[in-house]
Amino acid sequence: MLPIIRSEQHLYQVPKFDLQRADVEGFSNELKGFHEHFADCFQRSESRDHFFNYMAGQFSDLERKSIEPIALAVKDGNVRALQRFVSDAPWDDKNMEIKYRSMVNDDLGSPNGVLIFDETGFVKKGKDSIGVSRQYCGTIGKVDNCQVGVFAAYASEYGYALVDKRLFIPEKWFTDEYENRRKNCRLPDDISFRSKPQLAAEMLSALNSENILPFNYVLADSVYGASPAFMQAAEFIPGMTWFVSIKKNTLCWLKQPMTIRKTYLRGAKTKTKTVVVDSQSEPIAVSDLAKNINDYFWYRRKVSEGAKGPIVYEFTRRQVTLSGDGLPRQTVWLLIRRTLGENPEFSYFISNASSSVRMKTLIWLSGLRWAIEQCFEETKTELGMDHYEVRKYMGWHHHILTCMMAHFFLWHLKIRMGKKSTVHYAIAA
Repeated sequence: MLPIIRSEQHLYQVPKFDLQRADVEGFSNELKGFHEHFADCFQRSESRDHFFNYMAGQFSDLERKSIEPIALAVKDGNVRALQRFVSDAPWDDKNMEIKYRSMVNDDLGSPNGVLIFDETGFVKKGKDSIGVSRQYCGTIGKVDNCQVGVFAAYASEYGYALVDKRLFIPEKWFTDEYENRRKNCRLPDDISFRSKPQLAAEMLSALNSENILPFNYVLADSVYGASPAFMQAAEFIPGMTWFVSIKKNTLCWLKQPMTIRKTYLRGAKTKTKTVVVDSQSEPIAVSDLAKNINDYFWYRRKVSEGAKGPIVYEFTRRQVTLSGDGLPRQTVWLLIRRTLGENPEFSYFISNASSSVRMKTLIWLSGLRWAIEQCFEETKTELGMDHYEVRKYMGWHHHILTCMMAHFFLWHLKIRMGKKSTVHYAIAA
């Protein structure tokens, strides 16, 4: 689903990107030029050749774009050598990522850029790959044996790209029972359990400190919006607007209640606590609030063009004070979206946008998370991001990084060619 947002209603429209199979004169030569930027990230010339061949395989017509098919398709290819390159050979990962994000900034950077955080799953059959477990896999919409990656994407008026990644490793992987698996997968000793929102918070803080990609907005779904760790990382960045989904049972007040410090005795000690002055002023769930808003206050807007026609929702907004442990916590904008029809479905978002922000900006932000979903779909469908068969920790990171870079390389071609709306590519491994 790609938005067709009218420019007069929103800050800008994120451009579409279509992937098709055809020939472009000089594609292989341009790919070599792209790879030259990363030559100093590898210690040996063999590794540089493997890096080029591996990405070339991702652009090929191979049905399965994992290490063995790619190696066998390359002239004088060696399966074991390519496996060692991806999982064991030294890469200067930090240097590569800095170079990569600098290139993303050159082509896509914008003062009104958006960072988007989300996760995607990779279904796996075995149990020995790093972080694999029976867990919810959004790709198939159910619990299954899989790995889960948490990602950051960047979007602007020039395009979109994945810019960082973390592998979610379930807590049980850090128990004594999994000690041998951790060793076999070469999990670094300094890696400890982090929840998905904590991983996203680490990426957000790192990207902000790195100061390469300019951004003015941060978007995430309710898993991250409900996380104190992620929200604290977002609040730490001055002047930045965050916009996150929330669950329907989130409690709030339409008018901030008054509070007082109350003194009481517990045993022989005098203690104080903050309480709401009016005990009758109970917070309400955002779902109850939505159902009681008169139709007069709902605005109908077309937000995207789907396969079956225009996608239209109705929106309304309120400034509310969130409840935390029964006390007023923070005053935010609440944007509510509902589907059309007799039994509408509701979605809820909150934002720290200024009190003067117009509703069209909030509606625009509510429709931007499609960009990271497009990144997942395109890298999996076109570049084999979910085809990998590596088991080791660094193997996962190296494969995913190469897929991210390959996806951006196509965006670079599209931008470099100017008015051409579609990048056509094909390369023989």
